[in-house]
Amino acid sequence: MRETTSEYEVDDVGLAAVRTPRDDLLLEVADGPDRFGCAQGPFDRYERTVVVAPAPSGAEGRHLVTETVRWELAIPIWGGLFRPLVRRLLHRTEAPPPPEPGAAAARAPWWSPPARFDARSAQVLSRLCGLSLLAGYLGTVITQTITYAADEFGASKSGQGTTLAAVRVGVLLSLVLMGLADRHGRKRLLVWSAVGGATAAALGALAPNLWVLGTTQTFSRAFSTAMGLLIAVVAAEEMPAGGRAYAVSVLAMTGALGAGVAVMLQSLAGLAVPAWRVIYVVPLLVLPWFLRVGDRLPESRRFARPHARARFAGHRARLALLCGTAFFGLLFYAPNTQFQNDFLRTEHGFSAPMITAFTLLTGTPAGIGVVVGGRLADTHGRRLVGVVGTLGGAGLMALGYQLGGPALWVVGVVGSIIAALTVPALAVYGPELFPTGLRAKANGVISLAGVAGSAVGLVLGGRLADHFGRYGPAIALLGLGPVVVVGLVVAFYPETAHLELEELNPEDVPLPLPPLG
Repeated sequence: MRETTSEYEVDDVGLAAVRTPRDDLLLEVADGPDRFGCAQGPFDRYERTVVVAPAPSGAEGRHLVTETVRWELAIPIWGGLFRPLVRRLLHRTEAPPPPEPGAAAARAPWWSPPARFDARSAQVLSRLCGLSLLAGYLGTVITQTITYAADEFGASKSGQGTTLAAVRVGVLLSLVLMGLADRHGRKRLLVWSAVGGATAAALGALAPNLWVLGTTQTFSRAFSTAMGLLIAVVAAEEMPAGGRAYAVSVLAMTGALGAGVAVMLQSLAGLAVPAWRVIYVVPLLVLPWFLRVGDRLPESRRFARPHARARFAGHRARLALLCGTAFFGLLFYAPNTQFQNDFLRTEHGFSAPMITAFTLLTGTPAGIGVVVGGRLADTHGRRLVGVVGTLGGAGLMALGYQLGGPALWVVGVVGSIIAALTVPALAVYGPELFPTGLRAKANGVISLAGVAGSAVGLVLGGRLADHFGRYGPAIALLGLGPVVVVGLVVAFYPETAHLELEELNPEDVPLPLPPLG
């Protein structure tokens, strides 16, 4: 166990505050005189002891307090990022302010979820973030390599667009996997998807032409899509009501980190004509680590709890709403991201290292938008955050395709931050608006609608780019998609912040969850 010791002077009021159980990142419970344990919080082990002595000054009503906190976080994989923050929070240099009823959320540190996590929630989210690395990498690899593969195989922009669109057919397989997850459990299908995605990606390194590469990527993207959807479903089923959007935000961050690894490796593609193939083998090399992470992930408590078999009858309106949003959103976002490398290389003469630098420098700040969007979506509601992020982000992204020079970089940074607000605000609706027995399959159908929008956008984008001789007008025309999304959100989306999944889906009988452990 780690140990944090604090020593400071207090008056009688301050001493009373020190002897009051903490209510911030964790909720303490008295465990004897001047001794406290953890009633709820992201800790595997926790104990705080208070020793009180007369102040060295000898002044009446002054006390010397020595606090000793022994603790260990329940955050596997990522604990090293949070331990310095937790240590700073636990270390005191003065008495805490007197407790104010109902002010716990305001005193929670900025880096923590708005709703307090327990040990299991923290452990599950950490492991899901680990798996999200693989899903993010697998979902990005063809985006980063298609322009180099097309050069080797002599394919046109239209050929690239058609291949990228055809790869999306794999969503039909992911829909089958999601249906199986509603019957046989989330954990098993997550492991199968990790193995299938990494294996299919590695086979792409042997592709003799663009058609074979597209075929292997069809299967790899199917498995990675199922992984991403199941990760979101498990997160929604395990996180507290006030922390679901926060969970989506950190999952998006780790998914982006996995994608960022593919972006960094993309620079290798410029070393030689076939060098892009190396990027497809990496997931298979690190697959054993991801399988260990998946093995330690428990089955979702809401799935493990008895629940009714559900059908789409009675849920078609919600399904149509989210499918429409996915279709029109990805009609724009898919070509915007998929054609970026080719846009930079052919219209602005960027080399492979320059493309990597642009992608990292403009995309990395999106993490700010993801974090802020997740917190705002949990504390102030999803709809407003989703509208601002969708409209502002899409507008700036479309503008970027019309610019060059320094303005291209500035608009890329700002656009990525604003657009990222949308990720936790709207992505959380898919797992929230359907019952346990239908949650995975419904999200598979929504993903299918999104893939259809991607395919249409990619084909249209490629052909329009060939027609105009550049990407700018094509991306601008496809910007009508996000405008439709904003209209749907404003007119029809419910507000789901702070509501339990059982409140949103009454057919899921709110039985007590199984005990932790």
